[in-house]
Amino acid sequence: MRALVQRVSRSSVRVDGELAGAIESGFLVLLGVTHGDDEAIAYALARKVAGLRVFEDADGKMNRDLAATGGAILCVSQFTLYGSVRKGRRPSFTEAADPAWAEALYERFCAAVEGEGVRCERGRFGAHMEVESVNDGPVTLLIDSADLERPRRA
Repeated sequence: MRALVQRVSRSSVRVDGELAGAIESGFLVLLGVTHGDDEAIAYALARKVAGLRVFEDADGKMNRDLAATGGAILCVSQFTLYGSVRKGRRPSFTEAADPAWAEALYERFCAAVEGEGVRCERGRFGAHMEVESVNDGPVTLLIDSADLERPRRA
């Protein structure tokens, strides 16, 4: 799984002109699922994202997480995070998971975020969405679950 995490002061998603989800301060998370991803990966990535300490403390250092700030997550499915432009100019999406499996893991990720005590608004899986956000910082992190499994350097 890949999560593109943007710290935002507000974000919203619309489907067919109707508001599907909106948050004030927190994270806009664009989430992609690939082959081999499973529930354990969804839960591990959700814990990592929910616990990111990228909000300023009283000393101006990024030291606070969503729970400490009362922030929320707006999660939007984004299969194009697994797009490859290695050959040619038209992206290949063969690394993106089957939509049915991807939707199940997207929902598990969102449920796991809520299990961490963080409100999680959602886009609509598979729909054409209009996403608006006001980046705060900007702070943007790309988290790949494959990196979470690698050993730390000594």
